[in-house]
Amino acid sequence: MTRRLLALDVDGTVLREDGDLTPAVRGEIRRVAAAGHEVMLATGRSVSMTLPVLDRLGVVSEYVVCANGAITLQRDLDAPLGYSRLHVETFDPSGVLQTIREHLEDASFAVEDADGLFRYHGSFPDGALATTAVQVDFDELVGDEATRVVVLSPDHRTEDFLAVVEAMGLHKVSYNVGWTAWLDIAPDGVNKATGLERVRELLGVARADVVAIGDGRNDIDMLEWASAEGVGVAMGQAPPEVRAAANDRTETDLSDGVAHALARLFPA
Repeated sequence: MTRRLLALDVDGTVLREDGDLTPAVRGEIRRVAAAGHEVMLATGRSVSMTLPVLDRLGVVSEYVVCANGAITLQRDLDAPLGYSRLHVETFDPSGVLQTIREHLEDASFAVEDADGLFRYHGSFPDGALATTAVQVDFDELVGDEATRVVVLSPDHRTEDFLAVVEAMGLHKVSYNVGWTAWLDIAPDGVNKATGLERVRELLGVARADVVAIGDGRNDIDMLEWASAEGVGVAMGQAPPEVRAAANDRTETDLSDGVAHALARLFPA
């Protein structure tokens, strides 16, 4: 058997948007892992919000990519949570925070540091950031290095928010717009694909043997990376630009799309 690398987005892919993990999806993921393939998560979530998903899946991964590629974890039995930080990318968020605030005065902002601590200004849904989050004044968000910046503007439709973000002319950072006017900003040139390419090289897996599945705009780089020589699968509910980045497609999250894709791509 050729060992393959399977990279899975979390929200809207492994988990339904309501956070539900279905037996069909969990069962197929565990089957592929038990067959000897490297199964891992590649997500925009923080470390503290990602590792519990692995526990729910019942899968032990050698590597995990979090914060849209800014943090790569490696299995470490001596670490408190079973994983240690292998690679961390940071940037100074001061300039981009000031730029966005000029365009979106009523938005909420959060900054994640290399240790996974979120400092936020404004209001975020319960559980949206991390298990460790501290509310601060806006001025306390700037000055320290960050792995990512999160901007939430619920009063904007996603299309309008996209237009505002494009008008900002954000340079020297990588950004992706998620659900309901949610903006993730990462260090320049950092995304899920850069983290996964690092993992692929460490594992010694051929580019033709990678499979990635995702549904959001922050999955575009990952799906393009996988599709170049392997398989990039867009979830059925993915927007057009995400589907265009993939070379394969499956059912929606509500129809167990991951389970259908794995049964087809990793036949028993």
